Amino acid sequence: MRVDLFDFELPPERIALRPVSPRESARLLCVDPAGGLADQTVGDLPSLLTPGDVLVFNDTKVIPAQLEGLRRRPGSVEGEGVAQISATLHMREAPDRWLAFVRPGKRVKIGDRIAFGHGGNACLAGTLEATVETRGEGGEASLRFDLSGPALDEAIAAVGHIPLPPYIASKRPDDSQDRTDYQTVYAREDGAVAAPTAGLHFTPDLFARLAARDIATEYLTLHVGAGTFLPVKAEDTADHRMHSEIGRVTEESAERLNAARREGRRIVSVGTTSLRLLESAADVEGTIRPFSDPTDIFITPGYRFRAVDRLMTNFHLPRSTLFMLVSAFSGIDTMKSAYAHAIANEYRFYSYGDACLLDRATA
Repeated sequence: MRVDLFDFELPPERIALRPVSPRESARLLCVDPAGGLADQTVGDLPSLLTPGDVLVFNDTKVIPAQLEGLRRRPGSVEGEGVAQISATLHMREAPDRWLAFVRPGKRVKIGDRIAFGHGGNACLAGTLEATVETRGEGGEASLRFDLSGPALDEAIAAVGHIPLPPYIASKRPDDSQDRTDYQTVYAREDGAVAAPTAGLHFTPDLFARLAARDIATEYLTLHVGAGTFLPVKAEDTADHRMHSEIGRVTEESAERLNAARREGRRIVSVGTTSLRLLESAADVEGTIRPFSDPTDIFITPGYRFRAVDRLMTNFHLPRSTLFMLVSAFSGIDTMKSAYAHAIANEYRFYSYGDACLLDRATA
């Protein structure tokens, strides 16, 4: 399909730079492909679901994966061959190795050494160092760090910054509040570079009210990568390459979800990351299998959904893979109308913005 079919105009003032407080006071647009639109709030969610529904959450935890450093070229004279480098880690390859998007990519070559955190707040040596092992397209590089495992995790936590989405980072720097705001209250599995943002709206009080309504909860893990923010540069969706992300569905979770489906209970995905992992784990009959692998699933209109009945998600960028996904789920005309309604009624967009609750199109 042509990528320009998924374009729309978004006024810059609709982009949220901070979340609302309390979290569940965010607005929620209910979208029924057959029955129109309804303005609610996230706090209304218990009454919008049916007892027995299963909410599926992504429990990944955002790490401070934005690193700033100095590149040193091997064999260069002291003071020469040095350049400022920014690296966004996006997928772990080994205990001591990460794939990263490096900027400016043209300044990095295989064999270069990069010293991160040279302000003196990382480890005993005051720096976290890595060697460029490989280079790929779009500024992607494989970085092998001098530290490994938990020691590397600790160093990244010390020198890194929360990698705010580009549309926020271009307007303000990250701060200490983002370490709380850009994390779900149920996050527990370290490894994400971006938050599963639909989950940012949930609070302990909302979970308690959902439980009182007999709404079940289930957790899986998809470590969201920085590739989620990459623009679609191709003119046709068939020419776009998705970056892989590591996901895991346990055998116990798969069994409970399959039992719910057999009983006619609805699976409600909280976020596109949960949906992508569920659809990756489901077979052609819709049975969810245990899963522990990378996934690069790319969902566009025409995709036949196997596992998910409803989707709660934030509002996404024009021409993005996520707007393509919601268009596949509820219909492109339905979603364009929903987004037009949201813009006209001053909904807040993107990671810190409001949300929508989508019913799946029947066709």
